[in-house]
Parts: sequence; structure tokens; C-alpha cells
Amino acid sequence: MSDTSRAVATAGQESFARIVAALIRVTGDWTLAEDCAQDALALAVERWPRDGVPANPGGWLMTVARNRAVDVLRRADVERRKLSELARLAERGTTPPGNGAEDVVDDRLRLIFTCCHPALAMEARVALTLRTVCGVATADIARAFLVTESTMTRRLTRAKAKIAQAGIPYRVPAGRALVERLPGVLAVLYLLFTRGYDADGEPAFADEAIRLARLVERLLPGQPEVSGLLALFLFQHSRRDARRGAAGTLLTLDRQDRSRWDHAAVAEGLDALSRAGHDGPYAVQAHIAACHATVRSSAETDWTAIAGWYDRLAERQPTPVVRLNRAVAHGYAYGPAAGLALLSEAQAGGALDGYPPALAVEAELTARQGDRARAVALFRAAAAMSEGPAERRALTDRADELALGRP
Repeated sequence: MSDTSRAVATAGQESFARIVAALIRVTGDWTLAEDCAQDALALAVERWPRDGVPANPGGWLMTVARNRAVDVLRRADVERRKLSELARLAERGTTPPGNGAEDVVDDRLRLIFTCCHPALAMEARVALTLRTVCGVATADIARAFLVTESTMTRRLTRAKAKIAQAGIPYRVPAGRALVERLPGVLAVLYLLFTRGYDADGEPAFADEAIRLARLVERLLPGQPEVSGLLALFLFQHSRRDARRGAAGTLLTLDRQDRSRWDHAAVAEGLDALSRAGHDGPYAVQAHIAACHATVRSSAETDWTAIAGWYDRLAERQPTPVVRLNRAVAHGYAYGPAAGLALLSEAQAGGALDGYPPALAVEAELTARQGDRARAVALFRAAAAMSEGPAERRALTDRADELALGRP
């Protein structure tokens, strides 16, 4: 990639959402805003190699996109009020996005809350956030959701139409409404991160979730759960380069080369954790992640502390997966029998039936009790149920290790 192409890509990544957000606020037209932002990027690809990269790439893109919107609106004979608002935006256009233009930055937060409105289905919220706030190509979103590009295009179109038809306001709620809506926004960011962090996920989605969490924390200071979510993301993502071995196989925490962890991300996570408190679900999960991220080896892991945090999390979120993870923590803190007892409670009622990680947990705890033959069978059963190739291979490899008598 040439220096000019890299400059266009960087400017697009940093400015696309800001430009779209600003134009949506003024025009109320999502498609027009996205088209004008894309037109600006296309013009940059054409002109910057010839004319050179401008001193203020983001400001250049904003100006081009804004002028394009003005032209389209004029040709469409849109009411004078919108044109005058665009003119006022033009007067402010000398301040580039990301360099102190708080009105533009606030637009991005409005856009996040609009995309994450509870009137939309969760999948639509995530897809719309990826497309509009993060600027991810529709084809890439479709691939992540395992649908065709045309199907994803229709879903995005329906989501935008619902926003318009339902009169969903383009604003950040205030007071009690903010408190009520913020968890929904954080849930979308959490799901976005998970889609990037999963074994067969798209890493760029995790990067976008971290970037958006930083933005939300900066624009909504004093919200401890935002800081907790950011800390959780950073701790988890700090291990991204160490999660796979030389052959591409997934590595569990105890087998990862911790020198390959991103220690700058861990430090940033600890800083965010200091603002997160100890009560919210994301803060508690961040404290658990910190227990892993801040020790030099797996042997130093304070499993008793982790078990205590999971006890607290299970009181707030007694979901089957939380209870499953609690069983793991207790199994390491107090012995495999204790873990298996809690696992049995979590499995009661069939909540974890057909869930490969539950079988894998049972297999590992069973192996630690000394029943290798049963553990091998459980690992193979978990692998057979797994849909992701990386996860399936890791489970099969663990079964093979135990079958060969390895620890």
C-alpha cells in the first residue's frame, strides 16, 4: 500500500463516522450522509495521489462531503431551512473532526444512541453500528453475520426506515432516560467486541468496540459501567497476539506466551478499572479479567479471588454461562469436585444442553479428578458439537493429549 493510499485509509477510518453523524444531524437523511462521505473518500483516492495529501485530511473530507450534500439538496429543491443549516455547518467546517470540534464529536454519540435504540432488534443495532458508526463495508458485516451482502443491505435499509418511520430522535437522552438507555448501548458494544474476539471472529470488530468504548467514556464521564466495559475489552484484547500457536491452534491461558501480551493495553485497562467501581456487571467482569492480566504466569493466578468475583457476578447476573464460569473458578480455587458440583447446578433444567463449552468444562474438571477416559469422551463430544473450526480443533487436540497420557 502506497503512502497516499494509507493516508486515505487512515483519514477514512478516523473521519467517516464523524462526517456521517454531522450530515445526518443536519439533513436527517442517513443514505445521503453515507453516500456523501463515500463520495469524499472516492475523490480523495482520485486527487491525493496527484495533488498530495492535504495538511488536514479529516477537514478536507468533511468539506467535500458537506459540499456534495449541499449540491444534492439544492438539486432536490429541499426546503431553505436545511440549506441554511448546512451553511452554518460550512461556517464551522474550518475546525477538523477530532481536533476539538465538540459539536461533531457529540454527533457521533447521538449516532451511537440512535443506532442502538431499543426499538431495533439487537442484530440490527449491531449491524447498523458497524455500518454507520464504524464505517465497516456491508460485505464485511454480511460475512460476519453469515448472510449475503444483498440480505444485509436490505436489513440495514429496513433499520434506517424504522428509525425514520418511528420518529426515533437523533439525540443522546438525558437524566433518567440516559441511565435507562445506556445499558442497551453497552450491550451492543459488548456483542460487537465478542463478534471480533471469538475464535473465528473478525478482529477489526473488537478494535472498533474498543474505539467506541473509549469515545463513550470520554463523552459520558462519571459512568462507571462504561469504564468497566472499556477495561474488560482492553484486558481481553491484550491477549490477541498470544491466543494462537505457531500452527494457528487456539491456546488456553496457561499455555500462552505472556511476553506477547499487549502490556500497554493492560496498563490502560487498569487505569479504566480504577474508574469502574466494584458493583456493575461489566466492572466485576473487568476485575476478573484483571486477575489474569496482571500476573506473570498462570501458576500465580489468584483463583480464590476470581471465585469470589464470580460469586458476586452470579448474584447480579445468574445466567447459565456466568454460572458455568463460576464452576470453573471454584474448580481451580477449591478443587475439581467443588467445580463439578456447581457445574451440575448450572446444568439443571437443561440450560446448557448442547453447549460445547459446558462439556469442555466438565471434561477438564473430570480429567483433573483422574478419570482421563471419560474426559477424552467428553472433549470429543464437545468438538463434535462445535461449529467453529478453531474451537473444534482445540477440543480435539486436548482429547488427543489426554488419550496419549499428557497433562
